[in-house]
Amino acid sequence: MTDQNTQKFTVPSDDKDNMRRTLRSVYEALTEKGYNPINQIVGYLLTEDPTYITNYQSARSMICKIDRDELMQVLVQGYLFGQE
Repeated sequence: MTDQNTQKFTVPSDDKDNMRRTLRSVYEALTEKGYNPINQIVGYLLTEDPTYITNYQSARSMICKIDRDELMQVLVQGYLFGQE
């Protein structure tokens, strides 16, 4: 039995590659500024508050261009099934 109201979407692989590059750039910018990048990125993902991400090297504007829900989907898939 399927749920008729459930919507399904997939993230194209080129979007995944772009998200990976962007997330790595944000990670590097946070590291260079002395922040704990994992904690800062998780804070942003949980709250959608961009102030968790530094403006250094345009990291904040880069991460704000990524759809947060799609990013979390890719992260969960990567955690459960490894890198594609």
